Amino acid sequence: MNPDGSSLPPETHPGSPPKSAQGRPTDPQVERYLQHLVRERNYSHHTVAAYRRDLYAFNGWLDRADLTTCTRREIRDYISHLHSVGYASRSIQRALSSIRAFFDYLRRQGASQNNPATGLRPPKSRRKLPAVLDTDQTSKLLDFTPTSELDRRDLAMLELFYSSGLRLSELVGLNCDALDLDEGFVRVTGKGSKVRQVPLGRYAIAALRAYLAQRQDLSSDAAVFQSRPGKRISQRTVQQRVKQVSTRQLGSDVLHPHMLRHSFASHLLESSGDLRAVQELLGHADISTTQIYTHLNFQHLAKVYDAAHPRARRRSSEAFEPSETDEP
Repeated sequence: MNPDGSSLPPETHPGSPPKSAQGRPTDPQVERYLQHLVRERNYSHHTVAAYRRDLYAFNGWLDRADLTTCTRREIRDYISHLHSVGYASRSIQRALSSIRAFFDYLRRQGASQNNPATGLRPPKSRRKLPAVLDTDQTSKLLDFTPTSELDRRDLAMLELFYSSGLRLSELVGLNCDALDLDEGFVRVTGKGSKVRQVPLGRYAIAALRAYLAQRQDLSSDAAVFQSRPGKRISQRTVQQRVKQVSTRQLGSDVLHPHMLRHSFASHLLESSGDLRAVQELLGHADISTTQIYTHLNFQHLAKVYDAAHPRARRRSSEAFEPSETDEP
């Protein structure tokens, strides 16, 4: 079940009919692997759906019912094929990661003696820095007085995103018993069902109190954010509401929930300089994932330097142009 209580489409479930991207029967070991990810590794349905797409596409391209006979050369050729038809570097990286993980599973199960994907490297990609709001934009986004029940819910969601850096799935999945507004924290279940405790800012606490005061059902297992009484809000609805508020407050609909998470991390790191603390608050398993925000803050500092330092390297369009009264 999704956090909003709905079911994923049949083709995204591990129990779906085993058909490859080209309609050929998939190696049954793929289905066993997907079941393993759900039942033993506790992966989310969204993550399993991504593995499913990658492995079905690979099986369909390989045109073979038994993947254990796959060679290293064939995997390399497949990666080259994805590159030639215009797949993004990150998509290719994910596909190779899915294939490598699948063959690791086969090796552990004794179905394959080795992993033919070991050591293969995807094409390098430039890591795109995440887009963030600056502090003035964030203040403008959140600076509105709720005049309706919907407004109070939207403000509570936005404040919580920015106050605590939650992922969209984490916010949607919150139950009332995860909030402790008196002590000022929220208990979050993140990726891999890992639980972390995150502080709540005073504005988020105030917005949540105002929103929950109008609610009738505050039982421990009730969803914090609902689209209507008794129905957990969907991720899609949250995305739409964030865009609508952004359009009204900022005059742009490019804002998405993860941008608020990025803004939380960037602003916190800029103020504190404590990368390890930001890692813990975001729920990153690997600190290298958090380090992207150090690059983001360096980019900000570089812009300040370029704009302010008398000997900074400015763009040619910003170069000093002598006026009519200046000597040549």
